Amino acid sequence: MPYDVAQLLSRTQAQLDDIFKTGAAGPIPDGEAKGTAIISPGTIFSKEIAEFINVFVWQGKNFDSKGGVLRNRILPFGLNAIVAKVYQGTSWFDSKDCIVLDYSETSLVAHWIRDEIRLISPGVYLGLVYWEKNRLIHFALEF
Repeated sequence: MPYDVAQLLSRTQAQLDDIFKTGAAGPIPDGEAKGTAIISPGTIFSKEIAEFINVFVWQGKNFDSKGGVLRNRILPFGLNAIVAKVYQGTSWFDSKDCIVLDYSETSLVAHWIRDEIRLISPGVYLGLVYWEKNRLIHFALEF
């Protein structure tokens, strides 16, 4: 079933986990992706929190698939910062293939962060954020 971000924002944590499980690692993306943080999934607050984060904190990611890196677009003016290595790997969530966004060797401010993404619809990836090995939130990327 194809998903869009509005649908993802209305899903519960368990439903998002199920969607992530059924996603495919897909190709390493290339180019600019609009990001949406999914916090308090399945609640009336999820959409408003996501909009606030998009305006003031994080707008998305810019991928360079050939270079195997990405840069996050942050702050209200879209500064390209906080670099991660990007590669195919094994998910900490379910031990299946995923695309890993690894900040451990590229960022002083986010070196304990690891993201994992899977393709869930054409041009839409669903991601998980880990702080060390603790899972924090989901996010979506739209290309």
